[in-house]
Amino acid sequence: MASYASDVKKELTALELHPEHAKAELAAFLRMNGVLNLHNRQFSLDITTENPAIARRVFKLIKVAFKIEPLLIVSRKMKLKKNNQYLVRLQRNVKEILEELQIWDDEEGFITRVPSRIMDSQQGAMSYLRGAFLAGGSVNNPETSRYHLEIYSTYEDHNEGLAELMNKYFHLNARTTQRRRGYIVYIKEAEKIGDFLHIVGALNAMLAFEDLRIMRDMRNSVNRLVNCDTANLKKTASAAAKQIEDIELIDQNLGLDSLPEKLAILARFRLKHPELSLKELAAQVPDGPISKSGVNHRLKKLKEIAAGLKTDE
Repeated sequence: MASYASDVKKELTALELHPEHAKAELAAFLRMNGVLNLHNRQFSLDITTENPAIARRVFKLIKVAFKIEPLLIVSRKMKLKKNNQYLVRLQRNVKEILEELQIWDDEEGFITRVPSRIMDSQQGAMSYLRGAFLAGGSVNNPETSRYHLEIYSTYEDHNEGLAELMNKYFHLNARTTQRRRGYIVYIKEAEKIGDFLHIVGALNAMLAFEDLRIMRDMRNSVNRLVNCDTANLKKTASAAAKQIEDIELIDQNLGLDSLPEKLAILARFRLKHPELSLKELAAQVPDGPISKSGVNHRLKKLKEIAAGLKTDE
């Protein structure tokens, strides 16, 4: 059964590719998942994944962005799950492409931060975040788990750059933290997660997320109301039980006829109707209707009389 996160990624990999945006999305992929190799003084760049749709996406990104067709190698893992493994290998113009994407510089070497041209472009930020989510992102199913979306990065400065992109242009209230061997940028608010999905282009996933979120929030609201009503019923029943206990004590020791008329009327009525709330008592008492505070006043008098009898004991 496919997870919600895999459904989101499946939708993203099917989005139409635009040449002017392909480089930004590809830059995120290569920085986060690319492995640079040197063999016989020749560079090659590998991106490995078990997701065939992501492999096809990377293949197309390279082809659209640089008019180069990389190799696509399929192999079968022999351990554990034995899933197919897809390797996209770039063997031509590797150094030039990495320089163009601001991932490599002859003086600085491998650059781990988000490219400056991406930091200065809202449209570039949208494409880069899409690539980053495909490369290292996950999102919980809003129906069964807490709201949480995250993207994993190996490098701290890259992680901080992703958070800056999210907050600078899209106000997603993204936060960062260290985890195991790397870092994550994450979003906890449901509405902000929906905004992120919309920003990267997962419109169907965003609509499904919103539907699930609304249904979940409605269920939570209903549960809160039911719990509140249950608590109120328990409170009413407990109070009524104490009132009846006081009235029965008075009846056994003094007799209800000894009470002032208004107290006696309420006492007998309460004994017959232990299920009624104070509001219902006030509306239905034979010499009423009276105010709720009036009922409270009479019950308080009955309680004082009963308390006096308990003291005498």
